[in-house]
Amino acid sequence: MADPKGFLKITERELPQRRPVDVRIQDWREVYEDFDRGTVTKQASRCMDCGIPFCHNGCPLGNLIPEWNHLVHSHDWAEAIERLHATNNFPEFTGRLCPAPCESACVLGINQPAVTIKNVEVSIIDRAWEEGWVKPLPPATRTGKKVAVVGSGPAGLAAAQQLTRAGHDVTVYERADRIGGLLRYGIPEFKMEKRHIDRRLAQMSAEGTTFRTGVNVGVDLTVDQLRADHDAVVLTGGATAWRDLPAKGRELNGIHQAMEYLPLANRVQEGDYDTPAITAEGKHVVVIGGGDTGADCVGTAHRQGAASVTQLEIMPKPPAKRPDSQPWPTMPMLYKVTSAHEEGGKRIYSVNTLEFLDDGQGNVRALKLVDVKRTDKGFEPVEGTEREIPADLVTLAMGFVGPQKEGMIEQLGVELDGRGNVVRDADYQTTVEGVFCAGDMGRGQSLIVWAIAEGRSAAAGVDRYLTQDTTLPVTIPPTARPLV
Repeated sequence: MADPKGFLKITERELPQRRPVDVRIQDWREVYEDFDRGTVTKQASRCMDCGIPFCHNGCPLGNLIPEWNHLVHSHDWAEAIERLHATNNFPEFTGRLCPAPCESACVLGINQPAVTIKNVEVSIIDRAWEEGWVKPLPPATRTGKKVAVVGSGPAGLAAAQQLTRAGHDVTVYERADRIGGLLRYGIPEFKMEKRHIDRRLAQMSAEGTTFRTGVNVGVDLTVDQLRADHDAVVLTGGATAWRDLPAKGRELNGIHQAMEYLPLANRVQEGDYDTPAITAEGKHVVVIGGGDTGADCVGTAHRQGAASVTQLEIMPKPPAKRPDSQPWPTMPMLYKVTSAHEEGGKRIYSVNTLEFLDDGQGNVRALKLVDVKRTDKGFEPVEGTEREIPADLVTLAMGFVGPQKEGMIEQLGVELDGRGNVVRDADYQTTVEGVFCAGDMGRGQSLIVWAIAEGRSAAAGVDRYLTQDTTLPVTIPPTARPLV
């Protein structure tokens, strides 16, 4: 623990300030200002001697939160990063992108603002990189076993790093031209600059992990050849099959999936293009979907100079405070004002899109909407609420329905569950021997902390399969369900 009376002395929860809106929408850098380390130390001291740290259960990674809060309070930052890395391979990713279920489970959060766990976490790893404490950890010995990891998102990278450190020869296959999965071509630069990925990849390369880009397994490389070349295969391709909206007029120009729109903005920042093929500049933008991906579309549209931005959500507006139906320590669904929403635009709840309207030349010009109310039968329209809103660019950000089935999964013949996800056993092995699966491909669309946790656990299963034993940690079994 930190200061035994810290939570009594420091009752205010302090977080880094966001850069001014009129400044940050002119660039793509991360939105937060630097945060004073003295303030971080004080915030860490609010971690109380709660007896049972429910934050451990709230975090799928089982992060040792009270331990590194205490170490930060004691100014032992070098040891703090050791405790943080003990459970989390990439805290610079989670510290920026995770919605922090640990904070929802914080005991102090029962009657005070929760400890700023996420901010302490990212402060530890950012200082560790600055001080040169993050170094390659190559294995002392090699097993001679070869492992293929297919997919380079957080689950794949976590599995690859764990297996490389266990002494196996690991090759990560990625069908895109750069490593990182949605971290690279989904998360906007203003939420996480890609330099954070690049320096981790440099560390992993120095440890012995091999990366191969531009390889679509099942197309460029057959699954038979992949299995023949490796002793084990780990599937970490994510849930990339997006949910569509089959409303009238869906075929019109100007209507795109979020993951058709967002990667182009990332590629501009990578230097691939001067301008993206799909841009919001000067357009009335409508984002359908009220989640994080929708917010990413909102922030991207602001930076591209949209004339207006409207975000639609079929669900009712969430409450500002924890409702009785979602008690502590569960992670409640609350109304959030992200940095993207702070930058402008309009949010409309309890609304459904009836039709995309044509401008007469095959382009979308407007959406026909109707208010809805939730009943036992689903969402029913409210009579007399039909209306139109202008739309030159529409992005569909309604989530994902599972992994892509065509190609690799069909060729492997792995069993799928009722939701179309890959079935795994307690060791994360699929119904095909020697083929394992971790992350969204197996559990469905989820959080980055779950991806990393499953990647680490799957690595332990692979290591046990190859060597009949393992010292790698199993973060969580695949059938477990969290309090989130």
